[in-house]
Amino acid sequence: MIQIRPSQQRGHANHGWLDTHHTFSFANYYDPDHMHFGPLRVINQDIVQPGQGFGTHGHRDMEIVSYVLDGILEHKDSMGTGSKIRPGEVQLMSAGSGVTHSEFNASDDPLHFLQMWIFPRKTGTEPRYEQKSFPEEERRGQLRLVVSPDGEQGSLTIGQDVRLYTGLLGAGDRIEHPLPPGTMGWLHVARGSVSLNETTLGPGDGAGIREETTLLLEGVDDAEVVFWQVPQAD
Repeated sequence: MIQIRPSQQRGHANHGWLDTHHTFSFANYYDPDHMHFGPLRVINQDIVQPGQGFGTHGHRDMEIVSYVLDGILEHKDSMGTGSKIRPGEVQLMSAGSGVTHSEFNASDDPLHFLQMWIFPRKTGTEPRYEQKSFPEEERRGQLRLVVSPDGEQGSLTIGQDVRLYTGLLGAGDRIEHPLPPGTMGWLHVARGSVSLNETTLGPGDGAGIREETTLLLEGVDDAEVVFWQVPQAD
């Protein structure tokens, strides 16, 4: 079963410096039918204007993953981390018992990125930070594992039994991805258009996938996607 979440039905707020879309309930956007997807709590697609950003604020007991599409995301946190995240790079911050951080657009052009939150398996853990670049050739025409619970295939390590894949598809590219028993998936189209099991999805569209054994992705035009594989909900 595949349930489509059209882009235009997401929550949306434009603050001038920030244009943001929320796949699930977040901030002032509340939809009881779209609170989370298993442990996947947030997919926010943000565009931040140059020189603008999120001032210092706190998190706790959340696994926070950022994926930059365009621009440069500058990050600073209370663990002493200072970094810049560029397109193709993935940042993972386990907030654990508590951390503060700030995020700013460090480029001269708009910053376009996804921020995604996962409920952790355990609470109160020690905060930690990871960041890694995944070359385009590793994501082209395939789903590249970038986050996992055990760091397999050089992925970042998350405190939950979930896996995040990213992929770049050109028109006509085909990807077959098995969905193991006991799991379900959420596909988010960051840009471009793809066909998922013969259903076309456009920019910003999402799809919740349950009780399927194989995903067939095909590029309709140049597209970038992220795919979360999570435990089957009760």
